[in-house]
Amino acid sequence: MELSAQTIADYLKGEVVGDPDIKVKSVARIEQGKPGDLCFLANPKYENFLYSTKASVVLINKSFEPKEPVSSTIVRVDDAYQSIASILDLFNSMKSAKKSGRSWRASVAFSAKLGKGSFVGAGAYIGKKSAIGAGAQIHPQVFIGDNVSVGENSILFPGVKIYNGCVIGANCIIHSNVVIGSDGFGFAPAPDGSYKKIPQTGNVVIEDDVEIGANTTIDRATMGSTVIRKGVKLDNLIQIAHNVEIGENTVIAALTGVAGSAKVGKNCQIGGQVGIAGHITVADNTRVGAQAGIMSSVKKEGETLLGSPTFDAKEYLRAYSVFKKLHKQ
Repeated sequence: MELSAQTIADYLKGEVVGDPDIKVKSVARIEQGKPGDLCFLANPKYENFLYSTKASVVLINKSFEPKEPVSSTIVRVDDAYQSIASILDLFNSMKSAKKSGRSWRASVAFSAKLGKGSFVGAGAYIGKKSAIGAGAQIHPQVFIGDNVSVGENSILFPGVKIYNGCVIGANCIIHSNVVIGSDGFGFAPAPDGSYKKIPQTGNVVIEDDVEIGANTTIDRATMGSTVIRKGVKLDNLIQIAHNVEIGENTVIAALTGVAGSAKVGKNCQIGGQVGIAGHITVADNTRVGAQAGIMSSVKKEGETLLGSPTFDAKEYLRAYSVFKKLHKQ
């Protein structure tokens, strides 16, 4: 597939500086750009590559003015970072057309329902009374238990496991080896020092437009539901425990663990390897740096937190400037 600079500009509502007819067929990082590539500049730290890249077309912000001549054709857009995401989506949609139909090697219960235009790949299993929405893509080796609902146009990549009774919304993307609905970590100590398993009788509800990275696990609730709200984006290798609620449009990076019954607000940004204790709440619009530990509720909206236990990022940096020198005193 090839796109001209003018076509890209029209699609992004941008303007061309240079040759409007020059064509690109792939997207690359600006430091690795070569003829036929489309690149972008959003971070000023990479500005020097703008003047040396061999890419055919480069997206830049309308507010940015190059300090040196640029050999590539430029497309000026309002937001280069958002624009490259749109272009990547366009390339991806053109090369990966949806499939439909059911493989003869799939196992689908008689009482299960497959929506119009859905796809079920080889080796997939769909249990009793489960419903697959129109256009949903169930790739090979996916397991879907009984009484599961998968919404329209959702994509489940190979190896996904959805336990009984869970609900997946529309337009979700669930990457390989995600496990949704496994038992929460619930055990009651007995007088003899052993532990009695507490039955996990709830489910997991994932709302629309959620993306879940590979090898992430989301436990079913002890009672009620573990809930992932609309628009949440979860990275790879995240653990979400029983009865957790993640608010709308929150993003969480890899290796984060959220303990049971924690409530994370909407529009939060959680860095990698963050630990969130159980039975606490995190206010809306909270930002948490990597490897932080949230051990008590965050009540004030919009805070930026660092450290373990966490506290205000500016205060943390001031404190860090002192305690990193303590061994020298």
